[in-house]
Amino acid sequence: QVQLVESGGGLVQPGGSLRLSCAASGSIFSIYNMGWYRQAPGKQRDLVAVISTSGNTNYADSVKGRFTISRDNAKNTVYLQMNSLKPEDTAVYYCHAEPLAGWGPLGAMDAWGQGTLVTVSS
Repeated sequence: QVQLVESGGGLVQPGGSLRLSCAASGSIFSIYNMGWYRQAPGKQRDLVAVISTSGNTNYADSVKGRFTISRDNAKNTVYLQMNSLKPEDTAVYYCHAEPLAGWGPLGAMDAWGQGTLVTVSS
């Protein structure tokens, strides 16, 4: 099982930037597709961005052009660079790991981090 720990959340003004980090341990990081999700108060958890083991990325329409997801396999870490932040970006951001399908029978399981709070307010 992989363990995930998010960091980098905090209070930022509209138009500002923030970089979130998700450190993975306990498994082979390179076999996991990674993603960032967020959950605003009173709302469901939504996909923000994903990055595959091969580096392919996908973003929610609401963050395209503003957010960038990346990964550093040597550091077992995935990042979310957030620019031009808006008040509606306020949410708890969660890191997610999904193993490649072939690794499931070998014991690899998906996992969620505890979340880090991002508040965009003046």
